[in-house]
Amino acid sequence: MSLIPSISQSRWRTLAVFGLTLFTLTTVGADYACAADTQSNIVVHIIESLGWFFGPLMLVVSVSLVALSVLLALDLRLSVAIPPGFVDEFTDTVNRRKFKEAFDMARNDTSYLARVLTAGMSRLQYGLEDAREAAANMLEGIRSEKEQKNVYTAVIGTLGPLLGLVGTVVGMIMAFRELGGGGQPDPKKLASGIAHALSVTFIGIGISVPSIVLNAFFRNRIIRISMDTGHIADDLLTQMYHNSKKAGATPSTASAAPPAREPR
Repeated sequence: MSLIPSISQSRWRTLAVFGLTLFTLTTVGADYACAADTQSNIVVHIIESLGWFFGPLMLVVSVSLVALSVLLALDLRLSVAIPPGFVDEFTDTVNRRKFKEAFDMARNDTSYLARVLTAGMSRLQYGLEDAREAAANMLEGIRSEKEQKNVYTAVIGTLGPLLGLVGTVVGMIMAFRELGGGGQPDPKKLASGIAHALSVTFIGIGISVPSIVLNAFFRNRIIRISMDTGHIADDLLTQMYHNSKKAGATPSTASAAPPAREPR
C-alpha cells in the first residue's frame, strides 16, 4: 500500500517540474523576443534561423534537460539520503534495546538510509551477513534507480551534436540547392540556408556541453551518497545486531548461573 502513493507522488512531482520549467522558459523567451530588436539581436536571429522543425525540437530537448537536472538535484540531496537527526535517534533507540520501535522508525521513513536499514533489519534474524547482503542489494537498487535517470543527461549530451549535425546537413543542402538552381542565386536564401546550418550546430553544442558536465556531476554525487549511506547503514546494522545479542544473552546467562550458597 505504501508503494503506490510514493510512485504517484514521484510522477506528479516529475510532471510539475516539467510543466514549471516549460512555462518559465516559454515566458522568458517570449518576453525577451518581444523586447528585443529582431534586426540587431543575434540571439533572436539564431532562434529564427532554427526553423519550424529544429526550433521546437531543440526547445523540447532543452526543457527536458533542465527538468531532469532539477529532479536529480532534488533527489540527490544529502538530507534526502541521510536525514539530519535520524542516525542519532535510531542509535539511541537501539541502545535502549527498543528494536521494534527502531524497525518501525526506519520502515516509516522514506530516506535512502531508512530503506537500506529496513531491508537489512528484515534479515537480521538470520545473521549479520544476511542482513548486510540484503542492505547491499537495496542500496544497489536505489543507486541503479538514480543512475537510470542520470543516463538521460548523457543521452541528451550525445543527442545535441547529432541534431546539430543533421541541421548542418539540411542547411547546406538548402544553400547548395539555391546555388545549383540555375540563374542568379538569391543571396537572402543562400544566407538563410547557411544561417540555419550554423544556428542548429551552435544550439546543439550549447545543449551538449552542460549535459556532459551535469552527467559527470550527478554521477559523482550518486557514488558519494551511495558510499556514505552504505557505510552508515552497515555501522547501524552491526550495532543493532550486537545489542540484540547482548539483550538475548542476558536472561540466559542469569538463569544458567549457579545459585549462591547461603552462609553458614
